[in-house]
Amino acid sequence: MALTRSRAAARRRRWTAVLGATALAVAGGALAAPAGATTTSQPVEFQTRCVPPPIAGIPPITGATTAEITVDKASPKVGETVTVTYTITKPAASNPVDLALPADIMTPSGKVVLGGGQSGAVTVNGPKKNPPVPGKGSFPAFSMTGTFTVTQAGSITLSPGDYNIHTSYLMELDTPCTVLNPPAPVSETVVASPVTSPNTRALALDTASGDPGVRVTVNGSRFTPLTEVTVVGRAGAAETADKMTVTTDSEGSFAARLKVNDVATTGIVAYEGAAWDPEKGAGPAAYKVVVPAPPNSQTITAAVTAGELSMTQAGDAVELSSVDFGQGGAATGDLRTVTVKDFRGGPAGWSLTGKVTDFTGAGGSIGAGSLSWTPACTAKAGSPSACAAGSAGPVGSGGATLASTPNGALTGGEFTIDAGLSLDVPAFTAPGSYAGVLTLTLS
Repeated sequence: MALTRSRAAARRRRWTAVLGATALAVAGGALAAPAGATTTSQPVEFQTRCVPPPIAGIPPITGATTAEITVDKASPKVGETVTVTYTITKPAASNPVDLALPADIMTPSGKVVLGGGQSGAVTVNGPKKNPPVPGKGSFPAFSMTGTFTVTQAGSITLSPGDYNIHTSYLMELDTPCTVLNPPAPVSETVVASPVTSPNTRALALDTASGDPGVRVTVNGSRFTPLTEVTVVGRAGAAETADKMTVTTDSEGSFAARLKVNDVATTGIVAYEGAAWDPEKGAGPAAYKVVVPAPPNSQTITAAVTAGELSMTQAGDAVELSSVDFGQGGAATGDLRTVTVKDFRGGPAGWSLTGKVTDFTGAGGSIGAGSLSWTPACTAKAGSPSACAAGSAGPVGSGGATLASTPNGALTGGEFTIDAGLSLDVPAFTAPGSYAGVLTLTLS
């Protein structure tokens, strides 16, 4: 008889746990957007139908859910990775029983629906982390994150999708919640821009100087094939009357014989289109019109030789701060300083990107998406180009921009790039050392 009462009590405890897990499926609360996020998101309300586990014996729960979607990049480029956070901000119900529910039993997952310029769904997952829930009390907030790669330029809408609550309390249970009238309202919109390839057009002259009226051979390469190109002299930033047009061959190359008369000429440029555009041009290639020297004089000339785009770093190992088992949190440190030297002297800018592997150790691994950085870039005094630091946020295996300079009429300089690093370590990560490899690419 005592054994029978014990089994009945166990069934009641199990039943109460199931009831609590079911209510979690329609719980929610507000969470902050990720650090560094720039967002125009807004909370939206939509009807959901949550189906409790069959063992609960509770009918489906229908109610209004309010959610918000945020992103770490509101204006990404095609090919970039966007981190999406899906947060349930208003619960449709609270804990219906008097039994308090313990901490860290809830693991949410779900989908964010893409629309507009790009279709599909983003899988999002949340951590198994929640505070205790008192009996008949409101449920804690839960938030889920995931990533997607931008494949199309234009406006991309993000709407809340179906989600599921997995609970681990006496038994493993799932409570799936579906959007009753999909798609749910749009909560966030990002505007993706196309990738602009670096301008690699180039000019070469057969001579750097000549008498007035001499024709100089101008060789162009990597222009658009079979396109008309203007070849013209420059006096500083102004064009001279020494101008001609030529059509590129099937490889995008040309050879023009430009007659240069203006003694003020300091260089020669070539460009596609009706006017100079640093994105579609090359040069200036230095050229000097030599005025006949008076008697008993000497002409002195000098040449500036173009160099290379290069990168060095002050070390290849970074030691992050430690975190405590059971608490977790941010392991922080600083990227070894990177120095970029752009001594090419042409119109093309550069981009420095990085991507990281998972952090692995004897106790398991920490995902690459857990590493974030806050970049900073400083140009050395006198550098023609201005350096732009990349956005603060996750690095991940898909990569992110650390720093860049734009294309221009004349680019170059020396640049110092740093970044603060932060690895988000889950609370109960097994003790030990974890290492990942951050690869930097300069292009």
